[in-house]
Amino acid sequence: MKKVLLLLVLAVFSAQLTAQNSTCQCCTEKHSEFDFWVGTWEVTNPDGSKAGENTIKKVQDGCVLQENWTSATPSFTGTSNNFYNYKTRQWEQIWIDNQGQTLHLKGSKVGNQMILQTDEETNSEGKITYHRVTWTDNENGTVRQLWETITDVKNVTVAFDGLYKRKD
Repeated sequence: MKKVLLLLVLAVFSAQLTAQNSTCQCCTEKHSEFDFWVGTWEVTNPDGSKAGENTIKKVQDGCVLQENWTSATPSFTGTSNNFYNYKTRQWEQIWIDNQGQTLHLKGSKVGNQMILQTDEETNSEGKITYHRVTWTDNENGTVRQLWETITDVKNVTVAFDGLYKRKD
């Protein structure tokens, strides 16, 4: 009788775990592609000087990677929400900072890189321009974030080049 009761309890517990896992809408391989960026980071510029600190965590039951940036430049902060969009089958980032600047990036993971970019737009000089941000998951556990502005397809300007080193 005790064995039957124990088996019944284990069966109910197993069924509950299965039900909980099946209701997790963002527990897919696609939703974990950007997990290499999750953590608390110190970010440096190419010359080794401190660029800032960044904390990226999973929120909304693992559906969103939320970024909270604090620059080494006094009084500059920003936040982004990053998510895999089922409808478009791509990753998106929506960024806003305390200066009112926004950025909406879209793209996908290619190898060890997450590559997101804005839609093309025409700048004040009538030239087509867009932003591309690439996060590279380095073998040593660091992450490189490279933000480029591309104008007329051929002119590339680096807006930010940061190396993320884990603090945690």
